[in-house]
Amino acid sequence: MNCYETLFVAQPTLTPEETKAQIQKILDVIVAQNGEILVVDDMGTRKLAYEVKKHKRGYYTVVYYKAQGGVIAEIERNLRINENIIKFLSVKYTNQKEVAHFNNLVASVGKKRETPKETPIVHEEPQHEEPQTETTVSVQDTSTQEEQA
Repeated sequence: MNCYETLFVAQPTLTPEETKAQIQKILDVIVAQNGEILVVDDMGTRKLAYEVKKHKRGYYTVVYYKAQGGVIAEIERNLRINENIIKFLSVKYTNQKEVAHFNNLVASVGKKRETPKETPIVHEEPQHEEPQTETTVSVQDTSTQEEQA
């Protein structure tokens, strides 16, 4: 099984219940395709780098999981046809160094989830990214060219 990370951005106009339903749909697709969900990082609403489908903010969610290669096509198909998802990105971790980095990410998200809710989590430290080699990246902007004009 391969290690994957999928980040997707939902519309900020959804209610909390609708947002959770959108996240659950994607998790259900992974489980239905015999994938193993390791951790889900619910990052909340954040500002987008640029306007997408007339939205300046979006609800970010990152899913770390292990699955067979064909699962990505099905996940991305579901993300593409879902009107409530405005952007998504999938990353495959292939070589030994990348898999070690993936395991560190999963562990750090797991630790973050174990912190008490009273303690605020501060994310002001710059992230040091290691150079990635042979990484498969799939980016899909679901907005049309007419909306971007």
